[in-house]
Order: sequence, then C-alpha cells, then structure tokens
Amino acid sequence: MSWILCRCHLVVGMTGTNFLNTPDGRLGWADYFLSKGYELFLIDQPSRGRSPWQKNIDGVQSSYDTFTIESHFTATQLHNLWPEASLHTQWPGNGSLGDPIFNVFYASTVPSLDSDAETAMKIREAGSALLDKIGPVILLTHSQAGQHGWVLGDARPTKVKAIVALEPIGPPFINAVFPPFTAARDFGVTDIPITYSPPVKVPDDIVKVVVSTAFGTTCFQQASPPKKLVNLAQIPVLMVTSESSYHSIYDNCTAQYLTQAGVSVNHLSLPDIGIHGNGHMMFMEKNNLQIVDEVVQRWISRTIGT
Repeated sequence: MSWILCRCHLVVGMTGTNFLNTPDGRLGWADYFLSKGYELFLIDQPSRGRSPWQKNIDGVQSSYDTFTIESHFTATQLHNLWPEASLHTQWPGNGSLGDPIFNVFYASTVPSLDSDAETAMKIREAGSALLDKIGPVILLTHSQAGQHGWVLGDARPTKVKAIVALEPIGPPFINAVFPPFTAARDFGVTDIPITYSPPVKVPDDIVKVVVSTAFGTTCFQQASPPKKLVNLAQIPVLMVTSESSYHSIYDNCTAQYLTQAGVSVNHLSLPDIGIHGNGHMMFMEKNNLQIVDEVVQRWISRTIGT
C-alpha cells in the first residue's frame, strides 16, 4: 500500500475538501485513489480551513471575489484574459455567479494567508513533522501549494517517493500573465530557501538569465553552470498542465528550470495526449476521472510500481 498526501490549494483559499467530490456531485479524486488501494491524507495548509487562522499569531488573510474566480478558473472562455482561455470547455455548468454549481464551489473557498513565504515556512515545519510520522508518501500538489511540494521534498527527500504537481505556482522568480509582474519566488521555484549545490545563502547567489518572453511572462533560467537542487534530484516529478489554463503559458518554463537544476521532471500537457478543454481546476472538471486514471495513476504505476 502507498500513501498519497494531497495538498490541493489555490490562492483563492481552497481546502482539502475539493478532492472529496466535485461541485456538481460527481466522484472526486479521493474516491478514485481509495478505490485503487491507496491510503489518503487530505490536509489543509496552516492558517486555513481545518488548520484555522490564529489571531495575533498568523499573518494577514484575504479572499478572492467571484469575478476573479470566474475569469481565472471557472469561466475563462467568457473573459479571454489570455489567448488559451477561449479553449475552456470542461467546467461543469457555466462557471459564473448564480449558476448552482459555481455557487457550491465558491461556498467552499476560505480566506488564506497573503504571504506565500509565511505559508511555505509553516508547511515546512508542519508538513515535515507529518512526513516523519507517515512517510514515505506520494505528494500531490496543485497551484499555490505547488511550491510546498518542492519545500517538503527538499526538507524530507527520503520521505517523498514522488511528486505530482498539477500546474504548480510559477514561473521562476517573477509573477506572470496578470499584472503587476512583481518579483516572486526568490529561490527560483520557492519563496523560502531550499538546498542547492553549490549552496545558495541569499537569492543573489542564483545568477539568472532571461531565455524567453511570452504573453505577460518572462522566463528565467540559471546562468551556466547551474546550481543543482540536490535533494529534489532524488525524487521523480510529474507536472501536469491543462489546455486552457494561464499555466499553459509558463509551466514549461518552470519544468525547464527544475530540469536544468537536476530534477527528473516529466512535464505532460494534456492536449498533447488528446485531452482537451481543461482549465486550472482539472481535478473537478467533467473529465476529472479520465485525467487521474489515464495520466496521474498511469505515471505513478510506471514510475514507482504501485
């Protein structure tokens, strides 16, 4: 039996409940993994959901409004904020306020910490303690929690058998697509230090160069010779990108950065294998079970033999 530790959180404040079922009442990925014999842990980030925010201890929180969620995640084809947005067809319902399915989804969101660095530090401490008790695990992350996979894999490389990263936060060093294009993820794919060789003590120890630009996106890689992510290099990674998400613009940049740093990354774009119309919330969408069965489980089985 293998253990899957799921962290499926967006900036909008999602919790582990989003793996339990879909907003329109279909089976979620939790049921799928359990049916395959996995033991499943669905966890909430510190200061969110079942791990509640503590006054005078935790940092500032905020929530997203319905327009941001519609235009970025559930009804992107109606707003067309980036070129691929028009390809979105797999969200159940119309994805807009007033639609019963959207209303159920929006009701499941909660406030979340504004600081990704604070969140990453908290999950490094709490998540490492959990891995010490239950590991090794297959670690599944999504979006804003994507960097937590890199943080936990780095902190406990012998406790993580594989990482499945669904459209992890990126690209390296800078925010993209949606202005302002501010600096972010000072250590490449994380906001807090992780282990490089030669060592990185401060962000300026990483010499970066621009390798390409695209729609609202600047892609940075390391200057040669690149420093290596020696702990993450021990862990196989599957990165999955949908057809219509804004991540389709820059996930390849994130995958290239990890590969250059010595990480074994299989970056799979769903349309390349004939799966079309998905957005950032692929694990909730109409073909969610096709994706987990034909992509995620198939890769896990081939990679670590479960």
